[in-house]
Amino acid sequence: MRLFAAVLPPQDVTAALAAEVAALRKLPGADGLRWTGRPGWHFTLAFYGETGDDAVPDLSARLERAAHRTAPFGLALRGGGQFGHGRVLWAGAEGDLAALRLLAGRTESAARMAGVPMGARHRHTPHLTVARSREAFDVRPFLEALDGFRGRAWTVTDLALVRSNPPGSGVPGERPRYEAVGRWPLGAAG
Repeated sequence: MRLFAAVLPPQDVTAALAAEVAALRKLPGADGLRWTGRPGWHFTLAFYGETGDDAVPDLSARLERAAHRTAPFGLALRGGGQFGHGRVLWAGAEGDLAALRLLAGRTESAARMAGVPMGARHRHTPHLTVARSREAFDVRPFLEALDGFRGRAWTVTDLALVRSNPPGSGVPGERPRYEAVGRWPLGAAG
């Protein structure tokens, strides 16, 4: 199964972002991007890729320990950015980004200790993907619009292990489906 560790924002936080994205989708050129949907919005901490069923119990136990060792922390959606010359347009974050990066590092370590192969480690850039493009795309107008976006602050209280189910119907525009297969409270949250 295809897995990743993530922070899942509350519904009211994603509702505010959905309103912002609706405005972005009205900008000229928006039809050149593939927009992600609200059910898939998350902050990826560590991407594990295809992971054997036999590795999930050990990975889950290690993620539970990582969550327990991490205190709840504040986060909010703010602004936006891009990766790969407009191939990925994202909403950013503000708040206790050091705690978010610490949790990301712990979720990577949990995978390594559980025998889940991890690629090269990169500096974690907190982001929530809102659109993608198969090729370079000028996202400057979208970044300018996102610049003033500020979501409400919330307290991150848990860590999720999420399964990504790729589209299977072959219907153009179909999106992956995501399901949390495990959730663990952070430190004093539970």
